[in-house]
Amino acid sequence: MAVLGRDEALFYLNGGNDEELYSLADSVCKDSFGGEVYLRAIVEFSNVCNKKCAYCGLRAPNSKISRYRMDEDSIVEAAEMAANAGARTIVLQSGDDFSYSSLQIENIIRRIKDSHDVAVTLSLGDRSMGEYEYWFDCGADRCLLKLETTDHGIYEKIRCGEKFENRLKLLRSLQEIGYEVGSGIIVGLPGCGTDQLADDLFFLTGLGLDMIAAGPFVPHPDTPFSHAGQGDPDLSFRFTALARLLNPLTNIPATSALDSLDCAGRAKGLKRGCNVIMPSVTPAARRGDYNIYPGKNMVSVDATDSIFHAAELIRSLGLVPSNSKGSSRRKTDVR
Repeated sequence: MAVLGRDEALFYLNGGNDEELYSLADSVCKDSFGGEVYLRAIVEFSNVCNKKCAYCGLRAPNSKISRYRMDEDSIVEAAEMAANAGARTIVLQSGDDFSYSSLQIENIIRRIKDSHDVAVTLSLGDRSMGEYEYWFDCGADRCLLKLETTDHGIYEKIRCGEKFENRLKLLRSLQEIGYEVGSGIIVGLPGCGTDQLADDLFFLTGLGLDMIAAGPFVPHPDTPFSHAGQGDPDLSFRFTALARLLNPLTNIPATSALDSLDCAGRAKGLKRGCNVIMPSVTPAARRGDYNIYPGKNMVSVDATDSIFHAAELIRSLGLVPSNSKGSSRRKTDVR
């Protein structure tokens, strides 16, 4: 881990020397991963959500969105198409949709893993500890649980009264169960300046995460934050580059939000310390309805083409699409 103090982090976050920062981050990333980039294929199987998060287009009060739920067979089929196209990690993602029972999620996990040699990541929100422990025993490997900000007051505001401490408790419990755990923030949320980003950076680093994600805030027109200013992609690049310096072995994705504000955003991220790309393999007919923010999932292609285009992007940068599951290099006991 690089020795990096708060003052130095703020210097870079404020644009003190982008060229130096990005060069350092790229060098550390290549030293850690050898130019390989991991592909994580996301199946966004439901956009139904019981939350009211002020920044998210899937929030329960949004009546303008076309809601959908995929059945078990459709979810497994999407995962199989991605695996057959070369993806070695399948991410099962949804809103906080409790209509899927523990047994249904178990069946999906087992069917995917029984058919393909892949890792399964869960991004299902605030399900119970007992459920997550059960799904780990069923074969799930990883969990994503974003914090969005580490400022308790801002967290409570953007998540409509929910407590930061409860989210953090769940995240730490997932680590105790044995999952590889990822978390992250949104760069440029209303009220979050570079001082707060420095706090976020060191807080996330202190959690010992297996993945750290950060993407720029993109205001959604059907949310309370519709008129807020959008996040700065450059600030997002700086954050993930600094995260790379502080967490050389942690997986860091070039997020889809980057492409929403900069058509070359993910490509730039992969040359500035990121080592993961996460193409959507949600069926084309539904992909555009997983509309967390404007610009997400705007290209409707099938799963095979989605994986192919992601791999071609990686190769165009002189990098290598990895054929491994991309298990955490922070852990020595990888199943």
